Amino acid sequence: MTTPPLVSPFGGQPPPQQQQQQQQQQPQAARDVNTATLCRIGQETVQDIVLRTMEIFQLLRNMQLPNGVTYHPNTHQDRLGKLQEHLRMLSVLFRKLRLVYDKCNENCAGLDPIPPEQLIPFVEDDSSKHEDRSAGQSRPATEERREILEVNK
Repeated sequence: MTTPPLVSPFGGQPPPQQQQQQQQQQPQAARDVNTATLCRIGQETVQDIVLRTMEIFQLLRNMQLPNGVTYHPNTHQDRLGKLQEHLRMLSVLFRKLRLVYDKCNENCAGLDPIPPEQLIPFVEDDSSKHEDRSAGQSRPATEERREILEVNK
């Protein structure tokens, strides 16, 4: 049995004990997904859904109706195959979006909704101090305005 090589504390790989701890944390981190990350995944999924839907409409717009005009069965089958593939992928994306939505709701289920008023920090809650301060600030402004008007005359 050989001993592991010594590693300097400022470079190289961490000691084997730290490597084992990091390896144990990585699978746990993969299981515990952050809600913000889920929201980003959901946003990307919605963008993919919109892109696929636009491609579906593009394919439908380019398809010819079989109204007695020369009919190309190979082209029609190719476009029909693409359309079916896009529809299949669209249903997969909607299922993925539903899973993300359910997981976000599950993560946020224990949180109590906080009213927005509590999220705004107030320095002073005493309204009389606020009125005194605003009145004190308006007097110098009024005097300045009066002086400017006199100078302009």
